Amino acid sequence: MKPIILQGHERSLTQIVFNAEGDLLFTASKDHIINVWFTSNGERLGTFGGAVGGAKHNGTVWTVACDSESKYLMSGGADNTMRMWEVNTGKCLKVWEYETAVKRVAWSEDDELVLGITEQRQGQPSIIRVYALNREDGASQSDEPIQTITLTGSKATVALFAPLSDNILVGHESGKVSKYSVKTGEEVLVNEDGHRGEITDIQLSPDGTYFITSSKDKTARIWDSETLDEMKVYATETPLNSACIAPLRPYVILGGGQDAMAVTTTSQRAGKFESRFWHKLFEEEVGRVRGHFGPINTLAVHPQGKAYASGAEDGFVRVHWFDESYFRSRPFGDLEPEVEV
Repeated sequence: MKPIILQGHERSLTQIVFNAEGDLLFTASKDHIINVWFTSNGERLGTFGGAVGGAKHNGTVWTVACDSESKYLMSGGADNTMRMWEVNTGKCLKVWEYETAVKRVAWSEDDELVLGITEQRQGQPSIIRVYALNREDGASQSDEPIQTITLTGSKATVALFAPLSDNILVGHESGKVSKYSVKTGEEVLVNEDGHRGEITDIQLSPDGTYFITSSKDKTARIWDSETLDEMKVYATETPLNSACIAPLRPYVILGGGQDAMAVTTTSQRAGKFESRFWHKLFEEEVGRVRGHFGPINTLAVHPQGKAYASGAEDGFVRVHWFDESYFRSRPFGDLEPEVEV
């Protein structure tokens, strides 16, 4: 499983996402730009906010999300803006401005809605805004959201639309998981009995019936999308920054590592900078993939389960296409503990 290494960012990665077909990978980082790559060979297709598109973010790009048609890209950054880009041309079509940074964006299942989370800071509350988009004319978008959810207490850190897009699944700084109605903006379900630290990532299963969260409390957990019941727990010895669910095979992939502040005093092995494969049902670790020289900040899995990608504090993105042995029918595949790459 030799990786394709993508070198196009000068600072640490914040979020990476595949498009629906899996042939493109979008990467965001702290160097203010967004890149898009061909996943088959690692060639960079283009840059959003570069010389062509202009209007780039003026700070860290915290989050990106691509729609199911690979037509539009949403991004959010530390410059207190959420931006809409045209994928084909790289042009910035719309900029929404707020009082605080945008930490997470996400599309609805039908691509008709998009959400953005703004940070709780400088006396401003954490707010989730939902917009209805004009898909026919990308440059003609409303400034006003159709729903504004102002959070009290623990701020939201990550969110996505639940199946059918009637509700929003939200992970909080306190570790709680909650569900909000898109129509009313009210909290309809909450589970505070799981994580004991900040939730750092949230990703849906391929069929949408359950989702996974990662947390600074060194665990990842699987939840039922309908009831928010906790289904599985994967306990590690290091803070986790990202987690995803692999299609086709019974695995989840976890990533994290020692805090970036201490990286310079830690060896690669001691820092736990590996992608970690756990059996989804048995809750047992079955393999690790090394390669990064800093904490893994973000993970994404190919929509058809053919590959996965990791982005880290070291500024590199590694795309791993799975070997044929990975898809064999053995309970644990051919993954062995402490896999060296």
